[in-house]
Amino acid sequence: MNYRIAVVDIGTYSTRLLISAVHIKPTLEETLNSIEDVFSVGRITALGRKLKETGYLQEEAINEVLSTLKEYVLIAKEYGVEEIIGYATQACREAKNGTELLEKVKQLGIDVKLITGEEEAYLSFLATAYGVKPEKDFVVIDQGGGSTEFVYGEKNSKYSLKASVSFPFGIVSLTERFIKSDPPKKEELEHMREFIVEKLSKIKDFGKAHQFIGLGGTITTLVALENHIFPYVSSKVHGKVLKRDSIKKWLEKLSSMRIEDRKAIPVIEDKRAEVIISGIVIFDTALDFFGKDSITVSDWGLRHGAVIKRVMERFND
Repeated sequence: MNYRIAVVDIGTYSTRLLISAVHIKPTLEETLNSIEDVFSVGRITALGRKLKETGYLQEEAINEVLSTLKEYVLIAKEYGVEEIIGYATQACREAKNGTELLEKVKQLGIDVKLITGEEEAYLSFLATAYGVKPEKDFVVIDQGGGSTEFVYGEKNSKYSLKASVSFPFGIVSLTERFIKSDPPKKEELEHMREFIVEKLSKIKDFGKAHQFIGLGGTITTLVALENHIFPYVSSKVHGKVLKRDSIKKWLEKLSSMRIEDRKAIPVIEDKRAEVIISGIVIFDTALDFFGKDSITVSDWGLRHGAVIKRVMERFND
């Protein structure tokens, strides 16, 4: 028996939909390995815009997210999904009116849940374990718009989550806090780097992991830039390895450009051009701090982790 499930990720920076086909097999492991993407789409909705400044989600951003979700619900119905589940993350955790948005989302027929940073980290762990299948212990860096999760996973007879932390900073909040110039000044980026290092000092032990794996739109965009992948094709990005030197090269090149010049690069979405520098600084700083020469890039993220989690729940029902 097969069924389809839709997962919506309401992030600080983007709103994404994944429709997956699950093929029921005799064992959980076989079933998890049978999951396949049917349809995937994302739109930059910048829900977290001006959140740090005001404490509230902006009405324009809320309406943009709701309009996007209405489209996603129609798409999901066209694909004959059995259920539509949703997850909201840092922007809704932080905003004083976050629960108001979730009530409106529920009215669209989406079973939405506001998750903690730890729950977000767990979904990233599941997506990486089953999407990348690391051979040894690993650290996931899941960089988002409002938060960044660092997840330490182990591989023995099966995968297990050893430790995780969710830092309340991402590409939107870092950009708003540190970058005041266009192009950004070197001292602005250095202040951002110092801020990130201060946070990472709490998880020095994560550097013991054999493999580092990156998630999020910034790192997948860098793979596309480095390998001349346009239009974007998930299968050409997923599993690619980026050298630390390549990340530094793109940081230097893109941070020397004005936003309008970055927007002119076809691989970089218009809105992402405004914040991509902060995302690159996160990965560059982390690899430097932990002394790693490369990072494996995954196109699987929270949505895939949510599908895996749901399948596990159904098997245990």
